[in-house]
Amino acid sequence: QVQLVESGGVLVQAGGSLRPSCAAAGRTFSSRAMGWFRQASGKEREVVAHIKWSGDYTYYADSVKGRFTLSRDNAKNMVYLQMNSLKPEDTAVYYCAANKLLTMATGGWQYWGQGTQVTVSS
Repeated sequence: QVQLVESGGVLVQAGGSLRPSCAAAGRTFSSRAMGWFRQASGKEREVVAHIKWSGDYTYYADSVKGRFTLSRDNAKNMVYLQMNSLKPEDTAVYYCAANKLLTMATGGWQYWGQGTQVTVSS
């Protein structure tokens, strides 16, 4: 079992930065892939980025590549999403997820947090 709690979502102006974090509880955190997803109002949930358990492989969606950086600290059971150069289209509820293996299928992730709202004003 893995419990996930996101924090750090706020209202920010376009061009600004945020660093939401995800705290994980559970003994198997360090052996699991971690991901960040987002869901804008009226749209389907989509992958933002995910990272292998070891931290040596990270995937980014084209829409955030070069602006967002995903990292993990296995000693602290934490995952961070550094978001720079934010755009209004980044507005969404951001979810942290954990899974045994990396997968591009959103429905394939086993554990989810409750989400944190990120709003980018123009």
